[in-house]
Amino acid sequence: MNIDKITELSRQLLIELGEDPTREGLLKTPERMAKSLVYLTRGYRQNIEDVVNGAIFESNNDNMVIVKDIEVYSLCEHHMLPFYGKCHVGYIANGKVIGVSKIARIVDMFARRMQIQENLTEQIAQAIMDATGAEGVGVIIEAKHLCMMMRGVEKQHSQMTTSSLLGSFRKEPEARMEFLMLTGK
Repeated sequence: MNIDKITELSRQLLIELGEDPTREGLLKTPERMAKSLVYLTRGYRQNIEDVVNGAIFESNNDNMVIVKDIEVYSLCEHHMLPFYGKCHVGYIANGKVIGVSKIARIVDMFARRMQIQENLTEQIAQAIMDATGAEGVGVIIEAKHLCMMMRGVEKQHSQMTTSSLLGSFRKEPEARMEFLMLTGK
């Protein structure tokens, strides 16, 4: 990743859009755009091992663990416009638990990549399943998409909900119902 190149490309984009990057209000905009894009896509430069950082702990717990209302901010791969909302993650421990903050960090790692919400939901669920060896994992994301709000159909109050249910959350109706009830879905 070359921040200077991204800065220059941002400057060129302003010119192509009809702006003058030498005017006072835009003098530092290309550099700010570059830094912002690097930050918003930092998930490409992260991996699950570093994010989890060994925070998987032996446990006799075999109950459902849920973390609700994790803020999600991502960029859609179709328009590079943000989508944002909440993520709810649950898993049934199978001899191991993961540090609670690591769940939010896993959500952020995948959210900070350009993609679609459907894939984001699946990636989070699979990563938690793989990291913990859980009996089951459930992930629900509720998000608003600026590509639908600011352009196109311009629907301000629409919200997309996606879910991924793995293991016992998919196979066992009781586990699925408990997860949905505890997340308020």
